[in-house]
Amino acid sequence: MADLFEPVTVGKWTLNNRIVMAPMTRNRATPDGVPTDLMATYYGQRATAGLIITEGVQPSTVGQGYMNSPGLHTPAQIAAWRTVADAVHQHGGRIVAQIMHAGRVSHPDNKHHAETVAPSAIAAPGEMFTATGPQPHPVPRALDTDEIPLVIDEYAHAARAAVDAGLDGIELHAANGYLLHQFLAPHTNRRTDSYGGTPKARARFVIEVAQAVSDAIGGERVGIRISPAINLHGAIEDDADDTAATYRTLVDALSAMGLAYLHTIGDPTTPLIEDLSHRFAGPRIVSNGWDPVTDAAIAQSLLDGDQADLVAVGRAFIANPDLVQRWRTQAPLNQPDVNTFYGGDHRGYTDYPPL
Repeated sequence: MADLFEPVTVGKWTLNNRIVMAPMTRNRATPDGVPTDLMATYYGQRATAGLIITEGVQPSTVGQGYMNSPGLHTPAQIAAWRTVADAVHQHGGRIVAQIMHAGRVSHPDNKHHAETVAPSAIAAPGEMFTATGPQPHPVPRALDTDEIPLVIDEYAHAARAAVDAGLDGIELHAANGYLLHQFLAPHTNRRTDSYGGTPKARARFVIEVAQAVSDAIGGERVGIRISPAINLHGAIEDDADDTAATYRTLVDALSAMGLAYLHTIGDPTTPLIEDLSHRFAGPRIVSNGWDPVTDAAIAQSLLDGDQADLVAVGRAFIANPDLVQRWRTQAPLNQPDVNTFYGGDHRGYTDYPPL
């Protein structure tokens, strides 16, 4: 029976434990998407996690969604990520960059007025926070079929940049309503070409991106995150049979690539996620979602029930840089300050006290 605190081999890496720091948007990069020294401190403080998955990192200017989110496509960004990687490795940790093209969940004011693209010209619901306040998401431009290989190349370039910067690999963000998920979901993908219209066609773009990044850096350095039927940001998957067919097509293809891991969001006991979990040949990272907050007992129960090989934890890592030690010794936890989650300085970011 697996123990939460024992080492585990995942892809190319031997991890010190089975506790994963989940990707969390923190908005502390510069306006040009360059990671800061403060970010290096933040990630270095949390290096005792078995694996750190960074906040979403855009592979291009067009791919940026949120203010002050980091990129992996300019020389300055790549150089700054080396500082982050060094900080984590100096403390014996492992870190992968979550590559996240936001697609239609964006606003030009957050990315130097670059355009917004998506599978189809349908605006995301709600508003995007910008420097001048919340603004409606614009109607994106639908990608032409012959443009799609160029977007795939952006992902591959970002994967190579991550490894060049000393990061241990990448996670593809195919969840939560961002670009990859927008291709998977029928409510956001109304295409009539070979990238839409059927479950197989809607899965095609994600499969081709995964293959491209695997070719670029090796599949053993690549993970992927999915969120079937979570229905965030208007990426609605409300037809159970269609959703199952789409994700089975996707996961079967990913499993054949020999990826490092499959990272699912949602209750792992649901029939679909349970099925996808067993279809994937490699290690499984499980994020229960947002409620209840995962604690050590829940994490261990997921391992005991063979529902996960590793467990992703979010908010607890924000307030507890030494979360692994606190869980191991059953020490009390610091409570996170929700007012400092997004943007700001060191307060609520690097100033939480360790034991």
